[in-house]
Amino acid sequence: MKQIRVIITGATGMVGEGVLLECLNDPRVSAVLSVSRKPGGKSHPKLKEYIVPDFLALKEDDENLAGYDACFFCAGVSSIGMDEDKYTRLTYDTTIHFAQVVAAQNRAMVFTYVSGAGTDSTEKGRSMWARVKGRTENKLTTLPFKKAYNFRPAMIKPMQQQQYVLKAYKYFGWMYPIMHTLFPNTASTVTEIARAMIYCATTSTQKQIIEVSDIHRLAAKS
Repeated sequence: MKQIRVIITGATGMVGEGVLLECLNDPRVSAVLSVSRKPGGKSHPKLKEYIVPDFLALKEDDENLAGYDACFFCAGVSSIGMDEDKYTRLTYDTTIHFAQVVAAQNRAMVFTYVSGAGTDSTEKGRSMWARVKGRTENKLTTLPFKKAYNFRPAMIKPMQQQQYVLKAYKYFGWMYPIMHTLFPNTASTVTEIARAMIYCATTSTQKQIIEVSDIHRLAAKS
């Protein structure tokens, strides 16, 4: 069984926390470094935390980020109420800078970015967030990683034991079983997302853009 050492960002968000919990439970993951702006409040023999208030301040020779096989970049912000410049800084600039830092020290790394359903690969559509996400995805595939994957989840069901859950889910979570039944390619669990990520990092798959249908397929193989 191939084991991997993983960096996770966004562990104080719903997707990142779920991915972290699954990695801690999976025997294929031997160590996890959680890089976040604030403590996540979790303790585990596999887990180390690295608190970084500003990802853009990270240096390429940061030894804390060396020696890892995969990065699951789950950090992100909503575009609601933001202009394009600010959203670009928090989404494109931050993600790409972090990716360049870890790529400089981990050339055999698999990098996985949590994007979103509806992302615009052309970078020319009307939706601001979709353009910025598309630009981020496109740039990541040019960086010197072993492989870069762009995950595009839609509706996500968190784990029951999660601490960090989107407020909106408390109001709309009842819709998940309906969406999963009637429109299966629009809904997945955070566990499926995590398992699909681990599969990509340990086994690989040809597709670099991972839609919800791919998440289901890869999770089932994992």
